[in-house]
Amino acid sequence: MMAQSRKIGLVGLPYDANSSFMPGPRLAPARIREALHSTSWNLTTERGVDLGACGWTDHGDLRLEEMTATDARDAIEAKIAEIIDRGGSVMALGGDHSVSFPSIKAHAERYPGLNVLHLDAHPDLYHSLLDNPLSHASPFARAMETGLVKRLVQVGIRTLNAHQTAQAEKFGVEIVTMADFGADTRIAFDGPVYLSLDLDVLDPAFAPGVSHFEPGGLSSREVIRIIHGFKGKLVGADVVELNPYRDPIGMTAAVAGKMVKELMGRMTEDGALQATAAAGLPETGRNQA
Repeated sequence: MMAQSRKIGLVGLPYDANSSFMPGPRLAPARIREALHSTSWNLTTERGVDLGACGWTDHGDLRLEEMTATDARDAIEAKIAEIIDRGGSVMALGGDHSVSFPSIKAHAERYPGLNVLHLDAHPDLYHSLLDNPLSHASPFARAMETGLVKRLVQVGIRTLNAHQTAQAEKFGVEIVTMADFGADTRIAFDGPVYLSLDLDVLDPAFAPGVSHFEPGGLSSREVIRIIHGFKGKLVGADVVELNPYRDPIGMTAAVAGKMVKELMGRMTEDGALQATAAAGLPETGRNQA
């Protein structure tokens, strides 16, 4: 009998108490769902995966609003672990970027040799920001401190200061700055991959609904090409830092919904390829060069 691929579990992480500049990302999961299910488009990805016909479950939002940063971190990690342990692949909707650390930790404890692909304008490697080690500017410092992440590759960075440069060197982080990114950029991993997408990796022209405007970023098409084209097996992902207060007409929510759709399609494809390989059948499909 053919091996079964993992089902995708969608979960909202509406938390922004660790934001350093302005609140708002806690409202994002509902806006992303509205965009994802909008009747202005359908649930078929650009690579032809019909998410409407795939087995995925929306686990709703965690109740995080009254929690301390530590309690929220623990609740997120526990929920992500539960979804994985029940046979799911996680698609998480933030929230500020602090929600990524507990999600990555839960994945890293279950996927030995986990790689992390981080798309962002900011490296988020501060040891602590504003005396908060769980800040949305620190999740990748916390993730690398666990010793469980095999490789962290960051793409689109354009705010690298001296402290974060030192942190990157300390942890062996591989950074593709926005200045160095080009059509010939290739991203490849050996083993499982978790992808964390901060929407401010996009130029504000494509995604104005974020707290931190950082001009000179990626286009929507370039992000989609990365999602489709990196080499490795996508086992989990998050999309974070949508701020509905800065997105009055829903333009950035639509971009977020599009990215969620393509990420879920990629996870579906990768799961199907794994199941095919386990069954001893020839693999077909995506070029991962």
